[in-house]
Amino acid sequence: MRRVCFLLKVRADRLDEYRERHAAVWPEMREALQTAGWRNYSLFLREDGLLVGYLETGDLDAARAAMARTEVNARWQAEMAPFFEDLGGRSPDEGFVPLREIFHLD
Repeated sequence: MRRVCFLLKVRADRLDEYRERHAAVWPEMREALQTAGWRNYSLFLREDGLLVGYLETGDLDAARAAMARTEVNARWQAEMAPFFEDLGGRSPDEGFVPLREIFHLD
């Protein structure tokens, strides 16, 4: 199982709404993530908008591709994109770049 961590930046003026949206993630989105192989998925949000994401998956490329094929992900990404800075026209799940793991205490 690969551990994946990534960073994104939520717009300061959208922080409260971003928290609210994630307090009520659509059930079909949650199911799609699980079916696509996203495990132990968490998001952490700092007050300045720094978002840290963490997930575990057997194959990140396959998990991302599986989500890209779902209609619910297309809707979710379209709704979430305006919350972020510096995506360069990409969706949030296309815009995150995994960080390189340099240490893990097992």
